[in-house]
Amino acid sequence: MKQYLNTLYITTQESYLAKDGECVAVHQGGSLKNKVPIHTLGGLVLFGQVSCSPFLLGHCAENNVAVSWLTANGRFLASMHGPMRGNVLLRREQYRKADSPEASAAIARAVTIGKIANCRTILLRTARERPASGLEAACERLSACMARLEPGLPLDVVRGVEGEAANAYFGAFDLLISNREQAFRFSGRNRRPPLDPVNCLLSFLYTLLAHDIRSALESCGLDSSVGFLHRDRPGRPSLALDIMEEFRPYLVDRLACTLINRGQVKAGGFKKTESGAVVMNETTRKEVIVAWQERKREEVEHPFLKERMPVGLLWHMQARLLARHIRGDLDAYPPMVIR
Repeated sequence: MKQYLNTLYITTQESYLAKDGECVAVHQGGSLKNKVPIHTLGGLVLFGQVSCSPFLLGHCAENNVAVSWLTANGRFLASMHGPMRGNVLLRREQYRKADSPEASAAIARAVTIGKIANCRTILLRTARERPASGLEAACERLSACMARLEPGLPLDVVRGVEGEAANAYFGAFDLLISNREQAFRFSGRNRRPPLDPVNCLLSFLYTLLAHDIRSALESCGLDSSVGFLHRDRPGRPSLALDIMEEFRPYLVDRLACTLINRGQVKAGGFKKTESGAVVMNETTRKEVIVAWQERKREEVEHPFLKERMPVGLLWHMQARLLARHIRGDLDAYPPMVIR
């Protein structure tokens, strides 16, 4: 079993990170604030004006610790990874499958089934708590979409069904939010930039999830840029976006609704910039990061492997299962489907 590793998030501006023996040393205002052993870390996520010494970056690369740079408001800028791990034969087979319309469609279909099933489960849980809320109709649309995902469908049909299911899901998403403040009304998904607090929260959490999944894929020797549902585009981690689809409703969307409904994030923690984009203040951003880290430590049973593990290991297991399928050890890729 792979060991669960933490991600170190640095949000304080003008921080400086350096190598101190086998530790990451965090300096703020000219003083040492913290030291974290490198062997406990799976990644560093740096927000805004945060600097790293070249020696620390080299040490992170040697220890397979991914480093991601984001703007102060959480928009992804760049990432650094060490030498690609794993067998080159695995990546060659990944490229062959990505070039095959049939193999790509089969993996994309599995990912889409996982996504739609998890979206439906999230809506059903709330529908049981609030009957006659209108969620039942959305669940029926999602069930109909899933029933259409028969084996052998071409990729463009799979992607069309996925888009239809996303519209049904986000069309009912506002019903998951019991906090009826006007600031938290959800009228649809928007991004680049997000135009309201709910979309701002979702986009921020999706960025954190993307960092973790990309690291998991590359630690297994897979190329995170070559996907199946999401096709190649320069600078886009298409395979990470594929695997994210299974986890968006289960982890990010649920957590976002919980933070809003419990009042852990407040309307005053968001502001609209001159461009119209909505961003979080530093206090809210830290609150969200803490909640994300706590969620990743919770233990659940993996539905396919039947083993209990921290949530933060689930995407590592999915990466390994995908690698096994690509190598030919599994007949099909088993998506992460919650109950």
